[in-house]
Amino acid sequence: MLKSLKIGNLIAQIPIVQGGMGVGISLSKLAGAVAAEGGVGVISAAQPGFNWDGFQNNPLKANLEALAHHIKQAKERAKGGIIGVNIMCAINHYADYVKCAVENKADLIISGAGLPTNLPALVKDSAVKIAPIVSSVKATSILLKLWDKKFDKKPDMIVVEGPKAGGHLGFTKTEAEELGCADYKEEVKGILREVAMHTEDAPTIFAGGIYNRVDIDEYMALGCAGVQMASRFVATEECDASENFKQAYISAKTEDITIVKSPVGMPGRALNNDFIKGLSSAKEKIEQCSRCIRGCDPKTIPYCITQALINAALGKTNEGLIFCGSLVDRIKEITTVKKIFGELQYAPT
Repeated sequence: MLKSLKIGNLIAQIPIVQGGMGVGISLSKLAGAVAAEGGVGVISAAQPGFNWDGFQNNPLKANLEALAHHIKQAKERAKGGIIGVNIMCAINHYADYVKCAVENKADLIISGAGLPTNLPALVKDSAVKIAPIVSSVKATSILLKLWDKKFDKKPDMIVVEGPKAGGHLGFTKTEAEELGCADYKEEVKGILREVAMHTEDAPTIFAGGIYNRVDIDEYMALGCAGVQMASRFVATEECDASENFKQAYISAKTEDITIVKSPVGMPGRALNNDFIKGLSSAKEKIEQCSRCIRGCDPKTIPYCITQALINAALGKTNEGLIFCGSLVDRIKEITTVKKIFGELQYAPT
């Protein structure tokens, strides 16, 4: 059996963190189900109010209302388990989303897509735990030293996201395509050493290319305290995604997985559908901008990432962006969160 995961005074019985997936893929149903099985359930703060009344006129208000709702709903479903929120550093109104997570008693905030340099100040005097996402020894060193010097704060958990993860990546397109998990292990070992220099008890979690118990054991043998998995939970009855979105995962083949250029300036791993293919010949007309990402200019970007992700979440899978992990082609059926946890906990495959 897998050992439990300790995050400060929080204990997850199974050391599996469900990755945050936006827009609308990991909300309260999925996060609550994962937490109820003993893992860490994570809600994505990327446009959680996409289907909320008033989103078109006031997306920030809708998103904060929806995030508060989903945190409360997830905690009710979690049966005392751990509920986290993934908040991208690059998001506009970052501090408002952090405040919402704190006020609604999320247990954990996971933050990446840039370094969350000011996160300790935003959660000061609260009980919420904080976990930065890093991808290199250099980034880890910079952040931990900064938090220590400026805030006298150590992370409660660290997520190391490798080149085989889904969605936005902290790597170049070439690295994401060519850097294998084996090649990246030395970087993971270096990050583990760096973390050990700054904190004695913050667990390090590995993310990217994790599918089964063999993968979990491999990274825990390196010294990681657990793993983060995202794509594996999409094709479940509990996932908040539409049925069409789930079927896109089930139908995916190896050759369908590609690296796309995101309007936010980072490469991302996604399924190569009609929407992606169409971008090579024409720029999409952007009729409305929700001002979701800092530095995004609707006049120059090839498409609106919010609308592309919303289309996919609503089941318009040929008209939207379907982010995925590198092993999505191994998913062949709709299952349940409980069955996945049973397989990962007891049966190495």
